[in-house]
Amino acid sequence: MVENTANAASGKRRKRTRKGRKTTAPEQLASNRGCGGRYRPLKSASIESIHQAVLQILAEVGMAEATDDAISIVTGNGGRLSDNGRLCFPAELVARTLRGLKKNITLHGQQPGHELYLSDQQVHVGSGGAAPMVVDINTGQYRDATLVDLYDAARLVDALDNVHFFSRSLVARDMPDDLLLDINTAYASLTGTRKHVMVSASCGDNVAAIADLCFTIAGSRAAFMEKPFLSINVNHTVSPLRYSQDACDVLREAALAGIPVHINTFAQLGASSPVTIAACVAQTMAETLAGMIYSWLINPEVKAIFGPRPMVTDLRTGAMAGGAGEQALLTAASVQMARHYGLSNSTIAGATDSKINDAQSGYEKSLSVSLAAQTGCNMITQACGMQAGLMACSFESYVTDNDMLGTIMRTLSPIDTSGDILSVDSIANVVNGDGHYLGQTETLNRMQTDFLYPGIADRRNHEVWAEDGAPDIRTVANKRAKQLLESHFPSHISPQADKLIRDRYDIRLDKYRMQSS
Repeated sequence: MVENTANAASGKRRKRTRKGRKTTAPEQLASNRGCGGRYRPLKSASIESIHQAVLQILAEVGMAEATDDAISIVTGNGGRLSDNGRLCFPAELVARTLRGLKKNITLHGQQPGHELYLSDQQVHVGSGGAAPMVVDINTGQYRDATLVDLYDAARLVDALDNVHFFSRSLVARDMPDDLLLDINTAYASLTGTRKHVMVSASCGDNVAAIADLCFTIAGSRAAFMEKPFLSINVNHTVSPLRYSQDACDVLREAALAGIPVHINTFAQLGASSPVTIAACVAQTMAETLAGMIYSWLINPEVKAIFGPRPMVTDLRTGAMAGGAGEQALLTAASVQMARHYGLSNSTIAGATDSKINDAQSGYEKSLSVSLAAQTGCNMITQACGMQAGLMACSFESYVTDNDMLGTIMRTLSPIDTSGDILSVDSIANVVNGDGHYLGQTETLNRMQTDFLYPGIADRRNHEVWAEDGAPDIRTVANKRAKQLLESHFPSHISPQADKLIRDRYDIRLDKYRMQSS
């Protein structure tokens, strides 16, 4: 009898929770965050060994194909160019940079309540992937991604409580050139969500247009600088240990413009980095620090986020193995090193190898995201919505993964032992009275505050579920995603700012597509 009552109550709570989630106020969303740091795969001695290897790589091996600007600014601050033309960084310059870099960076959304506090072990999870394809929500087939798909992805993220930011998850393949791609990507992302947005720039020249768009929306450059709601992903290296000319130009222009930058590296274990986890982490740290040093020398006030993203290669096929257990361990070790350096940081987790939103997708994403969160990564990108090793984005996966991310974030909550929580007298009163805790005032109160109820996961008993047609989670997620896409159209950007942008740039997103029919 008690079990049936509990099941019924659970079903009622679930319905109320789903209804309430549609109207969650932005200022309430910051409460679904947590702190990691409990998981430490590297011991102190291992951290020091890796750090010493990092210093040796930077000082003795260095970076190839440095730009003229990088060579000038680094050698002018104590670096050197080796006999074979590699740019090297002495330990003193590394230490000076680590002391000088801004710590505890805060990124913002376009409205209050979407702040990302990148300090200590605070954890935020979001999208990402820059996939060339999308899983069509109506047919389930893979197809080329478009600008409208990118806008729809941003709208979905805006509506999902447990997704904290929107990093570009799709490449709009219907854009005819790089400038149109970059400006329309920024526009579609910023109009699609009030949450913090992360985009890329194809070349340094395009950064000015992205910056102008942001300043127009904010009202001024100063307003944007005070609360930056967009940041730029910069993949400044080509592993192993080479700079990318175009990416370095983007890094320079973004740093000078005052736009926050994500200094990202993507070594492939066993392919473009050593095959052991420790050596891969060491090379990754060196490559990432090479970008951090360059950005700090360009602008000592730069808001640079340390972004190691080493990936695992399946050595049988040469393909990425984003869902591997080794990948989760490699990511966690990299996050631990980032925390050792005391830097605001980000990484990738959730790059499942599954092609659809199935059980494989769930367990692979849950493992990698959980370990990154428990290690204390500040920003976990690609944590939702991605399939096929980041080759495709799935709208129904966003909805399913939102539930997953909620449960992961819940595990970061500390266990409270304060006050009278451990009162033995209270336990004795129940044991000698009703014999259960269902009628206790504390049970009712904490049912509303201490528990996270899923949005689509099914907790009904078997009979009720069977009578409802025995739906699986993919069916429910697909239906929910369609409902959100039909109804959720953010309108936070002023008409005046939107007109200025459209008058100034060739915006390819139809205004009539940006409102419900």
